[in-house]
Amino acid sequence: MEKRYFTIGMAGHIDHGKTSLTKALTNVDTDRLKEEKERQISIELGFAPLYEDDEIQISVIDVPGHERFIRQMIAGVAGIDLVVLVVAADEGVMPQTREHLEILKFLGIKNGVIAITKIDRVDEEFIELVKDDILEELTATVFEDAPFVLVDSLSKKGISEIKDLIIKSLMEQEMRDAKGAFRLPIDQVFTVKGQGTVVRGTVYEGTVEEGQTLKIMPTGLEVRARQIQVHHKQAQKAFAGQRTAINLSNVSREDLERGDVLVSSEHFIVTKTVDVAIRVVEDLEHLVKQRMPIKLHIGTAEVMGRIVFFDRNEIKEENGEILCQLRLEEEILTKRGDRFILRRPSPQETIGGGWVIDPRGNKYRFGNQTVEELEKKKVGTPKERITAALVEGKSLPIHELIKRTALDEEVLKEQLTDAEFVLFNGKEYTLQSIINSIEEDVFDRLQEFHLAYSMKTGVNKAELLHILQKRFPKSLLDFVVENGITNRIFKRKEQFVSLKSFVPHVPKSWEKRTDNLLKELKKDGLMVRYLKDYFSSAGIPDNLEFDLKRFLEDQALIVQLDEQFAYVGDVFREAVDKLRSRTGTEFEVGDAKEILGLSRKYMIPFLERLDAQGLTKRVENKRVWQ
Repeated sequence: MEKRYFTIGMAGHIDHGKTSLTKALTNVDTDRLKEEKERQISIELGFAPLYEDDEIQISVIDVPGHERFIRQMIAGVAGIDLVVLVVAADEGVMPQTREHLEILKFLGIKNGVIAITKIDRVDEEFIELVKDDILEELTATVFEDAPFVLVDSLSKKGISEIKDLIIKSLMEQEMRDAKGAFRLPIDQVFTVKGQGTVVRGTVYEGTVEEGQTLKIMPTGLEVRARQIQVHHKQAQKAFAGQRTAINLSNVSREDLERGDVLVSSEHFIVTKTVDVAIRVVEDLEHLVKQRMPIKLHIGTAEVMGRIVFFDRNEIKEENGEILCQLRLEEEILTKRGDRFILRRPSPQETIGGGWVIDPRGNKYRFGNQTVEELEKKKVGTPKERITAALVEGKSLPIHELIKRTALDEEVLKEQLTDAEFVLFNGKEYTLQSIINSIEEDVFDRLQEFHLAYSMKTGVNKAELLHILQKRFPKSLLDFVVENGITNRIFKRKEQFVSLKSFVPHVPKSWEKRTDNLLKELKKDGLMVRYLKDYFSSAGIPDNLEFDLKRFLEDQALIVQLDEQFAYVGDVFREAVDKLRSRTGTEFEVGDAKEILGLSRKYMIPFLERLDAQGLTKRVENKRVWQ
């Protein structure tokens, strides 16, 4: 069974006991900063391992609850799979608790557990009243049917119960997509002495490996994952849903900031104009007006911009979804389906939230026609849904496409007849554009290889595809290579793949010396010197000897008898023909020596080469022609 990775968040009002509960659950104090200790509040996101076995690993984010730290709270919640809503028994649901609930709703987080903390401060009768009050406040929120546990972090009462509840809930939940392209929104950047720049975040999707080449977006800086850590332990890989710290090479601390995104693919879109579907909070204090400034929180990014409506000029209250556009002052990396929060910069308040319909928004006219177009785009055509699923998954069987597109099987099968979709292996679909992209990549790699190693037959197939396997399934890569061979773009000799047009050859600068080597070797006929002597005489350096020797043998220009001796190919073949013509179906060593006039020094390696090539077979003291 594949191991699954989850991150859960602690959310709630300031001083309701989130950090104490995290410590009671994990034995880790997430208030690390001196200022946090002094003020007894959480300023930055705190992280700790909660639980791990062979099937599941769970991490905790302690999300800051104070109004001033709302942006950190949004950044933390955006990457989690389950929320523990912390409500103090002596205070109940407070204003910031309600705001957190709105944010959770807009970010699409549905899985939750309620922890009623500080129960040691009130009597049992009061707890029942508080419990009823909390449940009433949570009606019509994402926590309406969430289970709750009474806990006291100091005495550890209820701690094992809430931990079991979290584990059970996540055991029944699907983890994030570990097969898509890697994406990690950065929420912390720092420097470690002797190591360099380190970024930290929650892996939204995909997998990252030590040594992998990545990009920082939106800047496009290329970096390498020098080292990966999960909960302060070195790891070879980090998976979707895991909190991870990655030590990056080729980049300085000053080149990065919170809100940048670490990715492994070119498919993600960088944009400043985004078509969105939003909902607003229930009790807006101020009007939301056409083109007013907004602060967008998406992933860990926080960007200023303006909101543009196409069917109204203001919102006071609205229960439904509004289709509109965000025009931003800075570029962000996003894709369809990403969730976000909108805040008013002044006076500060949460306006609403929603999801990205299209990261590549255009300028549209004001009017219902634009809203109708956005509505179509929001639903997405069947073809668009399939394409989006395959861009992300690279290759998917039909049952997975049904799940990801929510299309009826008949509609899906009808759409898959389009030439853009390619069935391979009889069971998996991919995009023609992905095939073209991989084919170009393989072509470029082979061309580069042939320029550097002109004497080699080609690249070992496993070696050729190794790097690409980080981005594409092996079955798809195998298909593309075989398809390229069929279409006469590539060719294969044994396990080596090369371009169809490529012919192995000696580099021009060594052609003359190689010709001299072969002339000398041919002149000596069957009485040759050590092969190394011929390379030295021809002035061929040691570092070229191995590749040139292999090339000459592959091209049948020489035949190596053993490590020391070799004959020119024509000389060897003439000797074989001469021996065959003067013997019957079999012969002995003495016969061969007499016919070819060779001493034992050459005779034994020569006969063993005949055996190795399958020309003869040794039977006791004789050789039998095959």
